[in-house]
Amino acid sequence: MKKGDIIELAKKMVAAPSCYVGLKEAGQNWLDAVGTAGEKEAAKKLVAELEGDITDIDNLVAFAHSEDAAKIFGEGAKGFAAHADELKASGAKFCDCGACKPGLEILKNKSLILD
Repeated sequence: MKKGDIIELAKKMVAAPSCYVGLKEAGQNWLDAVGTAGEKEAAKKLVAELEGDITDIDNLVAFAHSEDAAKIFGEGAKGFAAHADELKASGAKFCDCGACKPGLEILKNKSLILD
């Protein structure tokens, strides 16, 4: 993986409807800082935000079966819960939404933006 790949992952992450506002801001701030003197500091903030925001599978399953999920997803909540259960049964460790999946890849390769 190269830094350009991380940039593309960050773009996907911040564009995802499931991206938490704090993570969206940290991701966009890093994208805006790439190539500037503030890039390393923005990368540190992005990594810290990712470490706190990527949803592990147990929290995903708990949320998917919650009243909050039912309020947010309405009729789609049952499908969402089934998907979360299937992910866990398959051995997944983390959420696979449009924000978590690329965010996890960024974390796995964080040395490319921190070093």
